[in-house]
Amino acid sequence: MPTFARLPAPDSVAQLVRWFWIPEWCLPAGQTSRQQLIAFPACNLVVEPAVVGLAGPTTGSSYRELTGTGWAVGALLRPAAVPHFATAPAVLRDRYQLLDLPVLRERVGRAMLEPDDPPARHRQAVDAFATWLSDTVPPPPHEALLANRMADVIDADPTVRTVEDVARHLRLSARSVQRLAARFIGLPPAAMIRRRRLQEAAQRLRDDPETTLADVAADLGYSDHAHLANEFRSVLGLTPGAYRRRTDAAGSPRVEL
Repeated sequence: MPTFARLPAPDSVAQLVRWFWIPEWCLPAGQTSRQQLIAFPACNLVVEPAVVGLAGPTTGSSYRELTGTGWAVGALLRPAAVPHFATAPAVLRDRYQLLDLPVLRERVGRAMLEPDDPPARHRQAVDAFATWLSDTVPPPPHEALLANRMADVIDADPTVRTVEDVARHLRLSARSVQRLAARFIGLPPAAMIRRRRLQEAAQRLRDDPETTLADVAADLGYSDHAHLANEFRSVLGLTPGAYRRRTDAAGSPRVEL
């Protein structure tokens, strides 16, 4: 079955990358593994054996069918890195755009061909990826770092539930927060907040089989459990109960991307 590793970003690219993620798989002929993805509201720069691509911010869950043998090394980009690869990230919503980056592909691919020692192989691939980024992407300007702070506030503070909450934390107007999100993320800040709460809900449903939907809804600030259920269905295409049953049967869907 596919394996999945997540590695922290080295200090040299801490303002550009939140973390790196590496799936690997080697499936028997004729076998397919369907991986559900609940991506963070951000762009991912992804190296695969034959291509490099930029996955734009997503508005819902998606699936990838894995067959044969393969791997990927992805970087969950922080907002400050996005303009270097996409001047209008909103155009890339729910899209995957191939990029002509042969040096990056060659360096990461060479690291992934190292002997059968996954932790060492992953570390070398991340180091190669990070070195390329630090050599290629210029230091982020003030506005880009402010966009990073905006994303950090939304992601780390569960009391942040509206755009106005974000604006107060950053000492900005709500309109300024919306402009930052448009330029550096490609999703409205309200959508980022909804996605964070939904991912927290999914994590609770996976990790705590005894918790009720009403408890999760109350803890995350939803008006009631029906509100959470409706949002869950609109993004993932299934009810919280069906999600929990599928997780129990097939393992946790990938939420780390």
